[in-house]
Amino acid sequence: DWIPMFHMEPLTAGDVALRVVLAVALGGVIGLERGARNHPAGFRTHILVCVGACLAILTNEFVFDAVGAAGTDPTRIGAQVISGIGFLGVGTIFMSGRNTVKGLTTAAGLWASGAIGLAVGVGFYFAAVVSAAVVVLVLAVFPPIENTIYRTSRRMRLHAETDTIEAEKALTAYIKDSGNCIKSKHISTISNVEHRVSSYFTIQLKSGACADTFVEELAALPGVKLVEVQ
Repeated sequence: DWIPMFHMEPLTAGDVALRVVLAVALGGVIGLERGARNHPAGFRTHILVCVGACLAILTNEFVFDAVGAAGTDPTRIGAQVISGIGFLGVGTIFMSGRNTVKGLTTAAGLWASGAIGLAVGVGFYFAAVVSAAVVVLVLAVFPPIENTIYRTSRRMRLHAETDTIEAEKALTAYIKDSGNCIKSKHISTISNVEHRVSSYFTIQLKSGACADTFVEELAALPGVKLVEVQ
């Protein structure tokens, strides 16, 4: 009962100010982490999304207070915010290299900031604060853990580019001769880039193999122009 929750009493100036300021604080905390890592959506972007979502739900509550319950839906505007922020998040997602997508985490952070703003705007402060703390924890603390897990994983996806089909065959042979297992493979020709051959592999590394060393060995093979882990 002690947790501040949504109530149907008319909004006061103090309620509005408290919720907007809290939205600024929570959105800013998430945005600082993203901005510190030079991601496209940072401090100001997250604040604007969070405050905008907060304002949307405050407006919704104001209309509900003014018109009354009959024939109205107090969640209508909030529902549109949830779907609308998805379009904003798309702007932070981009292709890096070939077949590699970046910005998904930042887009998800924007969407979460919008949801936090809605929670603040409706007065669900406890959930908003806890959720913001969890989002910051995931963004700031989890990456090293995630990288460690991926680095020790024996299965990996590789994208390689070679200047000839013979170099690609040599690359494939080297992977197999090294004791690794190719689970899947796709080849395509990049006609607009010096007629390079582009290959995509899913590889099961042999026991005890170091992924970083293996990638370096592949990159050093004759005719190999690019090797990237996906």
